[in-house]
Amino acid sequence: QGDGHQIIQSMYAIGSGGLTGLGIGNSKQKHLYLPEPQNDFIFSVICEELGFIGAIAVLVLLAAIILRIVINGKRANDNASYLMCMGMASMLAAQVIINIGMVLQWLPVIGITLPFFSAGGSSNLCVYIGIGLMMSIYRFNQKTPVANFRLQRVVTRFST
Repeated sequence: QGDGHQIIQSMYAIGSGGLTGLGIGNSKQKHLYLPEPQNDFIFSVICEELGFIGAIAVLVLLAAIILRIVINGKRANDNASYLMCMGMASMLAAQVIINIGMVLQWLPVIGITLPFFSAGGSSNLCVYIGIGLMMSIYRFNQKTPVANFRLQRVVTRFST
């Protein structure tokens, strides 16, 4: 019960989830054995409650968000927007890979949270600010000259 206690309990949680999981809120490890399940080891709780299928669905959704940010960066009009999108995508990808690696005992436990799921305050704040910037870049890139011309025509009509 000394070193490695959290990793061992995490592996028990992942193993007891099976293919379909125990159901949302039915995790035994998070209530009794797994210390701090809401932070670094939230993925093991997801695996226990939602099972292998739910864990894969979470990973697919996170990959879709990262892929969408990369596509948004490729369509950016300037280098600053491109670099911000690629930086945000690489930050999210690194967080996901490191967190999953910690939970599955592939990497040492260093305290990296899982984006959008962990209960970390400053980590979530940074991720949400970054996603807000990505949405702003997407919105800025959607404005076409035709849309600007129509907006200009409407503004001119109402200003006279």
